[in-house]
Amino acid sequence: MTTQLVQMTYGGSGGGGSNAMGMREMQARVYAARAAQFLLLKAPPAAGKSRALMFLALDKLENQGFKKVIVAVPETSIGGSFRSTDLTSHGFWADWEVEDRWNLCLSGEEGMATTQKVKAFEAFMDSDARVIVCTHATFRFAFDAIEKARGVEAFDDCLIAVDEFHHVAASDDNRLGEILRRLLSRERAHMMAMTGSYFRGDAVPVLRAEDEAKFKSITYSYYEQLEGYAHLKSLGISYSFYRGRYISAIPDVLDSDLKTIVHIPHRGSAEAFGEKHDEVGLIMGALGEHVGREPDTGFDLVRRPDGRVLKVADLVDDGDGRDGIKAALQAETKGPDGKRDDDADRAKVDIIIALGMAKEGFDWPWCEHALTIGYRNSLTEIVQIIGRATRDAPGKPHAQFTNLVAEPGVETTVVADAVNDMLKAISGAMLMEQVLAPNFKFYRREDGDIRAPVETTADGKVHIGIKGLMEPPTARARTIVENDMQELVAKACQAMDRRVVADDVAPEVATQMVLTDIIEKTYETLTDDETEAVRQDLAARMNLIGMAKREAMGMAEDGAEWEGKTEDEAPGENLSLMNMVKRFVNVRELDIDLIDSVNPFKEGFDVASRAFDTPLLKTIQEAMISQRIQMTEKEALVLWPRIKRFRSQEGREPNPHAADPLEKRLAEAHAYIKTKKAERQRAAQAGA
Repeated sequence: MTTQLVQMTYGGSGGGGSNAMGMREMQARVYAARAAQFLLLKAPPAAGKSRALMFLALDKLENQGFKKVIVAVPETSIGGSFRSTDLTSHGFWADWEVEDRWNLCLSGEEGMATTQKVKAFEAFMDSDARVIVCTHATFRFAFDAIEKARGVEAFDDCLIAVDEFHHVAASDDNRLGEILRRLLSRERAHMMAMTGSYFRGDAVPVLRAEDEAKFKSITYSYYEQLEGYAHLKSLGISYSFYRGRYISAIPDVLDSDLKTIVHIPHRGSAEAFGEKHDEVGLIMGALGEHVGREPDTGFDLVRRPDGRVLKVADLVDDGDGRDGIKAALQAETKGPDGKRDDDADRAKVDIIIALGMAKEGFDWPWCEHALTIGYRNSLTEIVQIIGRATRDAPGKPHAQFTNLVAEPGVETTVVADAVNDMLKAISGAMLMEQVLAPNFKFYRREDGDIRAPVETTADGKVHIGIKGLMEPPTARARTIVENDMQELVAKACQAMDRRVVADDVAPEVATQMVLTDIIEKTYETLTDDETEAVRQDLAARMNLIGMAKREAMGMAEDGAEWEGKTEDEAPGENLSLMNMVKRFVNVRELDIDLIDSVNPFKEGFDVASRAFDTPLLKTIQEAMISQRIQMTEKEALVLWPRIKRFRSQEGREPNPHAADPLEKRLAEAHAYIKTKKAERQRAAQAGA
């Protein structure tokens, strides 16, 4: 059973070209901010963050008097993105040059002992060389050694560039975060932090608030990137459910005509059923007959029943041959003119099977399908995996992410745990839908406002007016709304559980109570007004895309509403994301009450539930009932306005035995309120 949870269609304007200096739009934004001492770049995978650093770093070296550039990446495979690069032939005034001996990631850093790595780094600091590329681990060890010998001032007048910055954490036990805080507080080095997913997936923030305030932030959204693509026009996120062992579903979900990365389950997870090598062999067996191995690359050769031979790269096997396979994957096939030969490079490999690899920083532009087997608790990991499929490439109009997960039925050992895992999987799709959305900026829209209800500015922000919106009352609240919403969205998606998706949950419980709890726990010192302003922005952000999609679907079914509209304005399967939002905002006047009346969590659950047959859905609902959350005073107060509306409209009190689960919940809240009121009256009388 497969269900498509997210389907995003983009305009495909192809406007993502380069300027006269060879910079794409995002890179030009970074270069314009090159004077900043601390720069935080949030941009999706394949957006060109490495080259953005090159432009900025060369200016720091040539025009701002800096001595050294230190580039730190999480693993050696990513270091290749920072190798020497020709920039002058594209219009820039200098080339990016890294001597091979100082690109430790290219010179076999993984095979070097820690002491050798540190000595190499120390030698770089003593030399006239200007650029070094190493891993986060090497930088940590080298910093400790150099600081002990020479003091932290040895890093003065250096640019420290940290790739995949979400590996940093504000906690005291994160050594990389501690080192960066020391450099920040000294304020003698410059720093560029780069990340494609600026949230860690856990409760620990990436930066402390006082440290993040020192950074100039540049955000380039997935939406902006995909809108500028010439070839890739749509992206889908789906979940497929299997019974028994996952290998039985491989023939249904793995289309070998598509260039695919398969991530097998984590070892020790419920989905893993044998040795990792055996699972790889069974996946290949589901594709066809293993007929050998390509000698030059190490790729396995699998003949399909129709005779076509597939080339499969096995990155699960961590034996001696893996380095050769990695090198073959990273090597770009070029033609006589020195440029990439698209046809030959695309034909190089068909399927990649991986476990812990081929995620962040992995570049395979031809990937059309990312198939992940098993639940992933880390939302950051999900975003990174999906990012492998979102590079633009000729002949690639659509990219797809599929999560193959165990059906939460009787085969699972603990049904309640399986349901919770299913909710986590849905939350990942919800988060990715938010990551893929435009960079929204909401404002309070008054009666008679002459501004367009929706407008895109030069910096890529989409301004949308909402009636009754409480705008941030302080600079602190404005900073949160402008810089922290992706982190809050991630936390909100992680909060998806029975209390927000069951049939007896009122939308206000999700949009008001749950979101307020998240904000209060994240920012403990906010006032009530600051919290409410941030909450309203978060609720609008989480609901807008879903509301626009429902509106488009409704209008598609009612052609009369679209008489006189041009073809590109009419709703349908290929309606682009931005057109869909514009149509919705222009047709329906947005107000905060409308936004609060929709439960974004329940919407995602309902879409996933369509893939289940009636007995399975009943099992899931029973499991959720068994996890029933007792009524709290906070929920009762949130439901009180709805109880009053119910009495006014129905002329009676909500019935605790009603068939409608929500009416039953209202009755429970009403009973709770009456009980608490009686308790307070008795206490007051006793005190008198």
